[in-house]
Amino acid sequence: MAKILVLNINTNAIETFFLNEGDPMPYNIGGTLRVREFRGTSRSPTLWTNTGTMEAWNTTRRLYGSGIPVGAAFKRPWEGGHTEQSQHYAGVSFDVGQASRGWNNTQRANLRRIAINSGVWRFVEPVSLTPTWVHFDRRQLPSACSAGYPVLRVGSRSTYVLVLQDGLNTLGFRTGGLTGTFGPLTNEAVLGFQRSRGLVADGVVGCRTWRTLQGAVVGKGRTSTTID
Repeated sequence: MAKILVLNINTNAIETFFLNEGDPMPYNIGGTLRVREFRGTSRSPTLWTNTGTMEAWNTTRRLYGSGIPVGAAFKRPWEGGHTEQSQHYAGVSFDVGQASRGWNNTQRANLRRIAINSGVWRFVEPVSLTPTWVHFDRRQLPSACSAGYPVLRVGSRSTYVLVLQDGLNTLGFRTGGLTGTFGPLTNEAVLGFQRSRGLVADGVVGCRTWRTLQGAVVGKGRTSTTID
C-alpha cells in the first residue's frame, strides 16, 4: 500500500490517495501507469506528483498508442540515484524505453518525436544526452538554478515544497510534516537551515539554498528525523 500525494493544479490542493502497487496512478486513464511503475526502485511508503504530469503521461501514451516501459520515475532525495536537483525527486519526470527493457533506437526516436510534438512536457532530453532511453518532465519554470528547481517562499504550494520539506526533515530541521505547503513551520525550518550553513537567512529558497540543501541530502539515506 502506497500513500500518494497529488497536487491538483486546477484547485491548488494537495490530494491524498492510498493505493496498492498494482493500481493505476491517480488521474491515470486506462491503467497505462501503475503505482509500481511510477515507484520504480524507490522504497518510500509515500510518493508524490501533480495532475499536470499525469495528464501529460495520458496524452503521450494515447499518441504513442501502445505500452511504454518505465525504467525510472519517482525517488526521494535521500534515496539518491539522480542528480542533486533532479526532476525525479519532484515526481514530475520519467525515464522510459530503455534498451534494457527491449526497446530499440527506432522506437525511442518515435517516442521522443511524439513527446516533443505533443507540447505537454516542459523538457525532453535530446538523444545526445539519453541515447538508450527517453527522458521527459513537467518541471516548474523558471528555475532558480540552471535546469533546477523554482524559487520557493512562504505561500508556495507544489511537489517542490515536498522535496524541500523532505530534505529539511532528513537533516533535522522539522517542518511539521510533508504537506506540500510552505507555511510558518517550513519557514522556520528554512531559516534554521540557512543559518546553520552560513547562508542569508531570508526564508527564500533560491539557487544557493537549493544547492546547499540538496548537496547535503541527496543519497544521504533515511535518518531518524525523516518523515513520511
